[in-house]
Amino acid sequence: MEGNKLEVSINKQSDLQYVKDYRPQTEGLQHRILLHGPVGAGKSSFINSVQSVVKGTTSKKAGAANISGSSYTRKYTTYRIQKDGQNTFHPLVLNDTMGLECNSNRRKKVYVKDIKQAMKGRVRDGYTFNPECKISKEDPKYNPDPTANDKVHILLCVVDASAVSQMSPKAIETLQDIREEASDLDIPQVAILTKIDLICPEIKKDVKNVYRSKILKKRMEEFSAAVGYPMNSIFPVKNYHEEINFNSDIDSLILSSLRDIIDNLGSS
Repeated sequence: MEGNKLEVSINKQSDLQYVKDYRPQTEGLQHRILLHGPVGAGKSSFINSVQSVVKGTTSKKAGAANISGSSYTRKYTTYRIQKDGQNTFHPLVLNDTMGLECNSNRRKKVYVKDIKQAMKGRVRDGYTFNPECKISKEDPKYNPDPTANDKVHILLCVVDASAVSQMSPKAIETLQDIREEASDLDIPQVAILTKIDLICPEIKKDVKNVYRSKILKKRMEEFSAAVGYPMNSIFPVKNYHEEINFNSDIDSLILSSLRDIIDNLGSS
């Protein structure tokens, strides 16, 4: 057991340093990570978890709530990670979006169109999503001339592992449509499965069991088959939620997924 703890600690420190040392090859470029996915998947919680683990202090800047059936996040919001003791930020920024509500074809189409505009960098920070109406060129939050820093560099699909089997055909089709839009824009796509402790008693008992959980592997395979993400582009994560103190095993999963996200950015 002590050996396992030491290995987790070493991996955690290695991944943390990797994230902190990361620099895009293009000077001044910030890599934008766009999070999207069904309502309640844990997008905001993942942002808070990433900020907390990288900074080493608890962060709850991204609003998160247990609201069934509707999205807590309504505004397009950019979150930056401040460097240690400096008034500067890491070159990775995360954008939170409204959760996918698939109760009508209209909402599905509006969601896809807004996410596509965001990927193109045409949605300014603070835009309030309207499930019934996509952003218009007349909207003050519409950006007609996006720069490289405004555009999305990687698409991150966030899905609740415990809800994979219950995803509606509309939700699956919407996630597929967004993947296709991202592919057309040459934007890499990865996915994370959250709330993994809710689907497997062994993971709930010890997060390190994520690496040998047959239940989790099955959920990952189900999601891969349904939406089309390759297995090596799907990363299991447990977000910080009710925990008061940091947990090295939770940290390691978050940092490992963040390192893989960075690797998927390529050499841009």
